[in-house]
Amino acid sequence: MSDVSTALTAEELGAFGRQTRVRDYVELLKPRVMSLVVFTGLVGVLIAPGAIHPVTAAIAVAAIALGSGAAGAINMWYERDLDAVMERTRGRPLPTGRVAPDDALALGVLLSVFSVALMALATNPVAAALLAAAILFYVFIYTMWLKPRTPQNIVIGGAAGAFPPMIGWAAVSGDVSATAIALFALIFLWTPPHFWALALYRCEDYRRAGVPMLPVVAGARTTKNQILLYSLLLLPAGLAPSLLGTSGWLYGAVSLALGVVFVALALRVWRSADDGADHGAARRLFRFSLIYLAALFAALPVDKALGQ
Repeated sequence: MSDVSTALTAEELGAFGRQTRVRDYVELLKPRVMSLVVFTGLVGVLIAPGAIHPVTAAIAVAAIALGSGAAGAINMWYERDLDAVMERTRGRPLPTGRVAPDDALALGVLLSVFSVALMALATNPVAAALLAAAILFYVFIYTMWLKPRTPQNIVIGGAAGAFPPMIGWAAVSGDVSATAIALFALIFLWTPPHFWALALYRCEDYRRAGVPMLPVVAGARTTKNQILLYSLLLLPAGLAPSLLGTSGWLYGAVSLALGVVFVALALRVWRSADDGADHGAARRLFRFSLIYLAALFAALPVDKALGQ
């Protein structure tokens, strides 16, 4: 009986080890980031003019997800030493040794090639080229060049996260329209206040790791000024789909209301003390910024459905 129990225990331990290993590889793909990328890419598919078969649409969104995961895996491979220093990231699979660096790089490269090929075969060359550009921009321009060198890393690097709705749009229409560019601009302008709010209350983490985020290099006051500036620019950018005639009154009302709240929260951050004693305003803005983008993109297909 004891032998059977031991055997069962060994099997259970083996199964647990395999599940843990799978979770580690999934974590390499940055599933939280991927969820936002997939959602905005799906919205691009849903609101684009033209028809697309549901299976083709699902493949296109899957390709966007795989491309995002590929870029995330390569990012983790390249930044593994930085991740080991920062409290927020030191528990990731590479710093803890749960995944070998070569395995993470191989996974990222293979998924990059596969996702672009899948998009090209399922949809069209324009969508595939945009997906390839997004991956290359995130890996080479943002991760390897901008992030370790300039406090403008988030501003320019934000373009990488702004590609998905444009890719989804192109997967259906085969082109890039003014609306697709407006959606790109919306995420591009949303990214700096979103990440700078995070950087304000994680400033010491970035300082320890030697990452030149704006609060580390220029200080809290300059960062708060920039957050307010980008929040003010974001308000009209959020209204662009309505101004272009792509969406109607529902989206316009949601965008205006959320944009006003965003600016109000940015004002609270701007008015808060610069000594770093209380980061409550920055935390609230960071959390609301996630709700803002999700609600705005959710309103687009709903508005289209009601309009039809």
